[in-house]
Amino acid sequence: MATPSRHTAHTTPRGPAAARRMLRREIPSTAAVLADAQDFAAMRRYRTFPFDDHTAYLQQMETLLRSLTAQGIHTTVALFDPVAYETFCTDSDLDPDRPDSRSRYTAELACTGATLPYTGESLARLLPVLVDEAERQATWDRATALLARTGACAECGEDLARAAFARASRAVTSLLDTLGDGTHHLVCSVPASGAPLLAVLHADSRDGGRLELSEADTLVFCTVLAAGIALRSPGGIVSRTAGTAGAAGMTGTVGTGGTAETAGRDAVRGWLLRDAWLHPLSAAEVFTAYCTDAATGEPVPPEPGVDHHPGLALPDPPPTDGHDHSHH
Repeated sequence: MATPSRHTAHTTPRGPAAARRMLRREIPSTAAVLADAQDFAAMRRYRTFPFDDHTAYLQQMETLLRSLTAQGIHTTVALFDPVAYETFCTDSDLDPDRPDSRSRYTAELACTGATLPYTGESLARLLPVLVDEAERQATWDRATALLARTGACAECGEDLARAAFARASRAVTSLLDTLGDGTHHLVCSVPASGAPLLAVLHADSRDGGRLELSEADTLVFCTVLAAGIALRSPGGIVSRTAGTAGAAGMTGTVGTGGTAETAGRDAVRGWLLRDAWLHPLSAAEVFTAYCTDAATGEPVPPEPGVDHHPGLALPDPPPTDGHDHSHH
């Protein structure tokens, strides 16, 4: 009698039910979550939506996610947007008050939306990160859509979006080089139709070493700045550099570029986007920019432990090959 090989003995399912369980572990899942109470309330208007309490809904969703993970099923989590869902159903000629329509929308999110893998953490920890990821993708989508409309240069035929992105990348590199060592938090704001485009970049460099950046954040940041360049928008960048811990009573340290700083206090600087390049703001302009809500334009109180400094002068931009697009 032939003896089954070790490979056969360990991989052959014992019966149809076992085979289905093994196959289920190889089929990934996506869960679309209603993250906030307002979105949850919007879905309650549908008769087939089976939940009436947001807290209980999130608890049941978390239990389901953990159950799938325990079964070895790879699961990703997305945000369920009721407004986008309604648009999806209209465009796809679907009845929004059907569970299978919600399933099809979730499947669409798995392909095109912002998702994060679920690894067993609580939704209270995962959802804020997912919201940030969704906002970052939405910003990138808006910025790339604006760039796509710029077309080609009428004089030389060069793709204006590509030229703007290259110039934005050089500007960000110059800015980070000028800021030097330290932990820097940068915010780029560019006026656009509707809400302004906002992008955030965290950079860390110590002792002249390798600069640590998120590749995804850098891409979005440069794309938003490129949109401002291509559209000749009066955008800008504000940086906040973490204060260095100094000895007790030490107050007169000198920062990058010879600007007097106070040990232990964060230094805020700013630059205005003009003529396709970043130009330093005065300390008063930095204060105004930093203490104004970019989304609403309303003033906000200054933070404690922060000093407002003039922006540092950046090297002149490198000459462009061929036609200069900065005045388009």
